[in-house]
Amino acid sequence: MTTSVTTPEEFIERWSTPPNKRLSDVLTAADFTFPPALDVLDTVRQDDEVRFTILGDEDWSVRMDRTSAFRTAPVEEVATWTFRLVHFNLTRFYDGLLSGFQEKVMIPWRTQLSSWGFTWQRCAPLLFISTGGASSTYHNDNSHGLVWQVEGTKTFHSYWDPDRHLTAQAAVVGETTAEEPPEHDPADRQSVRMGPGDRLWSHALTPHWVTTESPLAMSVTLSHGGLCHQGHFADRELALRTYWDQHPDEAWKLDLRHVRY
Repeated sequence: MTTSVTTPEEFIERWSTPPNKRLSDVLTAADFTFPPALDVLDTVRQDDEVRFTILGDEDWSVRMDRTSAFRTAPVEEVATWTFRLVHFNLTRFYDGLLSGFQEKVMIPWRTQLSSWGFTWQRCAPLLFISTGGASSTYHNDNSHGLVWQVEGTKTFHSYWDPDRHLTAQAAVVGETTAEEPPEHDPADRQSVRMGPGDRLWSHALTPHWVTTESPLAMSVTLSHGGLCHQGHFADRELALRTYWDQHPDEAWKLDLRHVRY
């Protein structure tokens, strides 16, 4: 069972140590209403910085045709295809589709984190849209994420004890990425089913994958790079800092958003 963090004191105590944790909306309340996922998809799919992958069991030629038509086919039709989509730069939509997101979500959340004694080097929102049957890659992120399920249902999978499956040092050098997770004992897996309004804290450098259970699903992750509480990094993040000390020419290159979602 994944328990919820409900107070600032609990968050400060538990933010840095896996496994992942549900966050109460008392901690993460935001006075912002997203447009419907279908409308968001219709706008975001036109943007030059969007990334998407057509999935499914159809013949490869069907997937290729759908990839070519993804931006131009009727959005209602696109929503019946199996795909995953991600956008890493939502500031491109702050003057239109996501007007008010900066003022009603990002500024209050950053202000709250700061009041609890946190600092960071990057705090930015990422958008994920997918359809039923789609799965993300098996991967890890170099940042802590506040996952906010907006519409539909997804399940966020990781491990109760990530170190048993992937050390932080192995995660730093990229020994994670694959289309499917490796074979593992189901008892080791932490699977958190998320519906509209649910929030989850995902730890840096922990392997995970996400599956979509509803016909269409949309989530936003507030990604925190270099998160630190009163001078203390999470233990798994220290592995990243150590690697950068040893390879200063690579510092921050590994902080790029995952290109294979």
